[in-house]
Amino acid sequence: MQNHDYIITGSGASGLMLAYRMAKDSFFDTASILIIDKEKKTSNDRTWCFWENDKGEWDDLVHKSWNKILFDSHSYKKSIPLQSYTYKMIRSAKFYEKLWNFIDSKNNISFIKANVTSISDTPEGAFVETSTGQYRAVKLLNSIDLDQKYTRQEEYPVLLQHFTGWFIETKKNVFDDSVATFMDFTVDQKMNTRFMYVLPVSANKALFEYTLFSKDILTKEEYERELQKYLELNSISEYTIIEKEKGIIPMTSFKFWQDNSKNILNIGTVGGWTKASTGYTFKNTSKKTIQLIAFLKTENDFTNFRKKTRFWFYDLLMLDVLANHNHLGSNLFSKLFQRSSLKNVFRFLDEETSFIEDLRIMLSMPPLRFIIALFRRVVNY
Repeated sequence: MQNHDYIITGSGASGLMLAYRMAKDSFFDTASILIIDKEKKTSNDRTWCFWENDKGEWDDLVHKSWNKILFDSHSYKKSIPLQSYTYKMIRSAKFYEKLWNFIDSKNNISFIKANVTSISDTPEGAFVETSTGQYRAVKLLNSIDLDQKYTRQEEYPVLLQHFTGWFIETKKNVFDDSVATFMDFTVDQKMNTRFMYVLPVSANKALFEYTLFSKDILTKEEYERELQKYLELNSISEYTIIEKEKGIIPMTSFKFWQDNSKNILNIGTVGGWTKASTGYTFKNTSKKTIQLIAFLKTENDFTNFRKKTRFWFYDLLMLDVLANHNHLGSNLFSKLFQRSSLKNVFRFLDEETSFIEDLRIMLSMPPLRFIIALFRRVVNY
C-alpha cells in the first residue's frame, strides 16, 4: 500500500487547481502528494466563464473577454456596459495544459490513472479504494461524487443546470463580438426556466448554449433542435459546427460539507462549491482553493473548513421558488436585472454585499413567492 501526505481524488477544475496551488507553495515541497483520476484531461471539454473586477490570476488563459453583456426576455431587454468588470472565457484545454505542466515539474507530486471506487476515514488515515489498488493518506481531498446522496433526500430542492453547446463558424461575419449574450429568455420556456447563452469570440465564430434550470434533462435531439431553431430565427443558416459540449451541474443547497470528516474534505461541486442559485463554479473554486491552502497550513480538522453563511439561505429560497414554480425563472431574472445595477448583482452573486444591499437586491424581485418560501422554511426549521 502506498502512503502519502495528501491524496487528491479527481483532476477536474477543483482538484487540479488545488494541486497547482500546492505545487506553487513551498510549504508543500516536502509533502508526498498523489492525484488519482480515471483520465488526465487535455481536451476542450469545458468552457468556463466568470466576471471579474480588473485584472485576474487567470488572465493569461483567457480565450475571449467582453466589456458588455446583453440580457433579453419578452419583458425586458438591455445591452449593459460592465464598467469596471470584465466577462471572461477560459477554454479547458489551455487550463489543463498550464496547470499540468507546472504540476508535472514537481518531483513530490504524482498521478495515477485509476477509477476511484470508495473513500473512507479511519484512525489509521484516509483510504482510497481504486481499480488498481488501495492508497492511504494523512489528508484526502475528494472531488468525485461517489454516491450522489443529494439526489436521495427531499429537505433541499435539487435543480439541474443542463446544457448543450455548439461552437459554430459562419461563412460571413455575422456576430458583434464586443457583446456576450448573458441570458436570452425569448426562447420557448415550455413551463421551465430556459435561455440561450451566446458567446461570440470573433465576427464569424461563437458558442451557442441552450441552457435549462430544471429538474429533468432532455434528449440529445431536443437540445439540438432548439439550437437549430434559435440559429434559424436569428438568420444564421450557413455555418459549420466546430465543436460540441454538454454538461449537467447540480443546483442545490444540500449541505455537502456535512460529509466532511477530520481527514477527508469534499471539494468542488461535491463540496458545495457550486453557486447553488446560478450553477457558476470556476470563480468560486478559485477563491475556495486559496482559502483551503491557508487552512491546510494552520488547521488539522476538515470539519472546521466550511461555515454556513446567509448567502446559503438566499440560494435556498431562490431554489425553493424555482423548484415549485419553474416557469417563473424568466420573470425573476428579468426583474433582477431591470431593477438592480449590474455591479450590485455581480457583488451579490459573489457574496460580497452587505445585509442592506442584500435586501435591496431581494426586493427587486417579485416578493410574494419568496415570502411564502421564507415562511415555509421558518415554520419547518
